Amino acid sequence: MQKIKWLSPLLFLGILCQPEETLAHGARITYSETRGIQIVATYDQGNPMANAQVVIYAPNDPATPWLKGETDSQGSFSFVPDVDQPGNWDVQVRQSGHGSIISIPVAAESSTSETAITPATSADSDYTLGQKMLMSVSAVWGFVGTALFFSRQPRKS
Repeated sequence: MQKIKWLSPLLFLGILCQPEETLAHGARITYSETRGIQIVATYDQGNPMANAQVVIYAPNDPATPWLKGETDSQGSFSFVPDVDQPGNWDVQVRQSGHGSIISIPVAAESSTSETAITPATSADSDYTLGQKMLMSVSAVWGFVGTALFFSRQPRKS
């Protein structure tokens, strides 16, 4: 029983002292209109997804990649969509098991503008503070429960 008294605080302290980079599991993709479309992919902590794989799917064939590429050292990637294919262009960015996908709406070519694009960001990594706290508490609870299970004394028959 003496082991358990110091084991729990030690595990909790070990979890709290982890470097921030180990907590950066989500990804965020933003885009802006330039002559084409420029996306910027970053991890949740703000670090760029350098040299990440980019796969772009056209609206008329969402199962076959339209273009494949790689982000630069700042997490940026640019492409010019085919304006003859209006609709949602899906852009997927992946690196080391982390990533996200974003749908970029592109309207048909009009006489007033070359391409109409509505700015957006990927939403699957936008966790609220409450969600992050709940995930952290759940992880701590799991570590403590596992430690207590394996530190128990075997029953004597």
